[in-house]
Amino acid sequence: MNHLHYDDKSSTVCLDGTAVKRIREGQQLTQFYVSKMVGVTTDTISRWENKRYPTIRRENALKLAEALEVPLVDLLLKSAEDSVEEVIPVQKKSPLLWFMFVSLVVVVLFVLFSSLNKSPSLPVLVTAERILPNFAGPGSIIPVQVRMTHRARNGGVILREYFPKGWKIVQANPPASSLDNVNGIARWIIKAGDDRDRIVYLVQVDPAARVNSEGRFQGEIVASRKGNQSAVTIQGESKIAVAPVHWVDADGNGRIDDGEMLEGSFTIEDMAGVHIDWQDLEELWDAGSYTWDSQQGKFLPQVEP
Repeated sequence: MNHLHYDDKSSTVCLDGTAVKRIREGQQLTQFYVSKMVGVTTDTISRWENKRYPTIRRENALKLAEALEVPLVDLLLKSAEDSVEEVIPVQKKSPLLWFMFVSLVVVVLFVLFSSLNKSPSLPVLVTAERILPNFAGPGSIIPVQVRMTHRARNGGVILREYFPKGWKIVQANPPASSLDNVNGIARWIIKAGDDRDRIVYLVQVDPAARVNSEGRFQGEIVASRKGNQSAVTIQGESKIAVAPVHWVDADGNGRIDDGEMLEGSFTIEDMAGVHIDWQDLEELWDAGSYTWDSQQGKFLPQVEP
């Protein structure tokens, strides 16, 4: 029988999402904290806990166990435990890890206090995280998500996004309350009682955008409740590389593999309310590789011999 070894970082393990969520909540840890410790997005943590990613890389599983301060075996499905010959217990956090954790706390507190207009006594009513793809082709359309967390449902929210000049928002859900595609500014007003947890939009890259340049996003979210107000910078991803690469092609190798297609399907699901052409994406996937046609301003399938 083949046994799994923990020094093989390329292997995968079967994760028990229910156990992960129970342990995290039992230790009163947020998905945001765990994601920073592991080095993934909060959406990935959510998908692990909801069993949308039933298997994960062993390297990430070890980091997750260390972040939750439990042995790895506590996070594995029973069937996966049976195949493990020897479970190496999670070591106590090293001084370097503690230093990284303390530094992260200091940075987060500084950002939050600085964004409260010198009123640190005001409660933070909402935070937000932006999710961007790795690449954007000149003239192509890419998905952007802003996920809201810790939001008080009985309070209103104003979200501002600043996107690169020359780029244009072509669809959004909900529609922007105010949109300036010339200067790259969009605003959304989410009223009390609206329980949505994210704002999504499609933005078209400037066709004249220079390859190997960067598109930069920034924004803030303002919440108000019972006379209290907080303004917090949107965290998460803020830069995207301009290259002749499709947004689903996460590693930029000119091919859309099965894993990238699966992740793309999750993104499309999260982007409910805006239209992403699944058929075009499927053609690129089936072809094996693709090319960027600057004349047509679109990605074309390239059938491999």
